[in-house]
Amino acid sequence: MIAHALIVVDMQNDFCPGGALGVKGGDEILPLLNATINESEHVILTQDWHPKGHSSFASSHQGKEPYQSITMPYGEQTLWPDHCVQGTTGADFHPQLNLTRAQLVIRKGFRHGIDSYSTFFENDHQTPTGLAGYLRERNIGAITLAGLATDFCVAFSALDAVALGFNTRVRLDLCRGIDVNGSLALMLDKMRQAGVELIA
Repeated sequence: MIAHALIVVDMQNDFCPGGALGVKGGDEILPLLNATINESEHVILTQDWHPKGHSSFASSHQGKEPYQSITMPYGEQTLWPDHCVQGTTGADFHPQLNLTRAQLVIRKGFRHGIDSYSTFFENDHQTPTGLAGYLRERNIGAITLAGLATDFCVAFSALDAVALGFNTRVRLDLCRGIDVNGSLALMLDKMRQAGVELIA
């Protein structure tokens, strides 16, 4: 029997209301998310973990503003407000998140010159986080994704998971989106087309 894991994406202070890159309603999902964590046999958390002056920060590029795009060696990159800086309160998990049942924490975005949306690969789509190998070694072939934000880290993770052969679901009721320039509708459509099961 194929084992199943819940992957909780980036439930961190900076992505919740009041944070540096707060997602509207991001903290509303916590009660149901915690209940789902308690019901799950395998629980994995991901954590955005940027060094100061990360290349994805608008502040690292003279004359650039958050949510503008630039071209990096690995492709198009949206620039963000400084967020989830290593060792800061903003990078901490939300204090109400149930951490005790997590079996693994995957940190991403810690390489200075490259961002990482997906929990499986950096944004070059080549540098792995090690998550796929961990899942395979534990005979976990099916995953459910939840967390923040629907149209970035959750969606990119789901697309990579399907491409890697994992049976992949996204619990939309346990996610919230940023929606930059129509990104939410775009990424929901991409996930559907790729074969991700979207659960409202």
